[in-house]
Amino acid sequence: MDTDNLNREKLKNKKRVVIKIGSSSLTHMETGKLDLLKMEKLIRILCDLRGQGREVVLVSSGAIAAGRQALGGQKRPDTISEKQAYAAVGQARLMMVYQKLFSEYNYTAAQILLTKDTMTNEVSRYNAQNTFDELLKLGVIPIVNENDTVSTHEIQFGDNDRLSAIVAALIGADLLILLSDINGLYSDDPRQNPQAEFIGLVEEITPQLLVMGKSSAGSDVGTGGMSSKLAAARIATDSGSDMVIANGENVEIIHDIMSGEEKGTLFIAHTNLDFDLMNYIDHEY
Repeated sequence: MDTDNLNREKLKNKKRVVIKIGSSSLTHMETGKLDLLKMEKLIRILCDLRGQGREVVLVSSGAIAAGRQALGGQKRPDTISEKQAYAAVGQARLMMVYQKLFSEYNYTAAQILLTKDTMTNEVSRYNAQNTFDELLKLGVIPIVNENDTVSTHEIQFGDNDRLSAIVAALIGADLLILLSDINGLYSDDPRQNPQAEFIGLVEEITPQLLVMGKSSAGSDVGTGGMSSKLAAARIATDSGSDMVIANGENVEIIHDIMSGEEKGTLFIAHTNLDFDLMNYIDHEY
């Protein structure tokens, strides 16, 4: 069995998993409205993972997209105040949908909204960690998002890729799955360069890889490109968590990943004994 297969096999035994899903994976491409069928499948899979005895945290984008839908399909907001208003409406709608879907499978969801201040303040960070631990102990599935309603540029994480890695590090997760609109890491942007090569396994995040990520861009409804995903990989792997970037078009890929199938790009954890989450909060890669 080769190195990739051996590392994939280990994913079957992961017990505390953070799954991040982006706006582009939660919405219809044509309209930008919430894809309720996909959300239902996602929730069913998360509940099944919980039923297997795994602890699951969902980092979910989509508040602004849900706000656009609730307000009649308005254009994508440009200003901070527009984004905050859309998020205020959309976050409530998003959680209403999540709560309804989780309840159908007899599971309870909890909302956790974070800002960078939560992480940089030692007391707040400790309280957040305790809240996650208690919710997971109770069998609850936390749903995390940035608190877009009050976040300004100075206190933003920037995107939910980075936020999900910070959450994974905070709670000591052993696996982070980033669901995106791309199959994984490529040598170049495959949407621009058909000759780009797929990279299935990353054992070390090199400067060359970081340069690769700089050329990619996000989708119409999301914010994070490949550069943000590599920054997330740096945080996650240094904290001791494996990470997989995979295409969220079919959310059942989560089961494939947890079953050890070669889906997406796997980044191998290499715990940094000097790891300090605060060193990663503001750092730009």
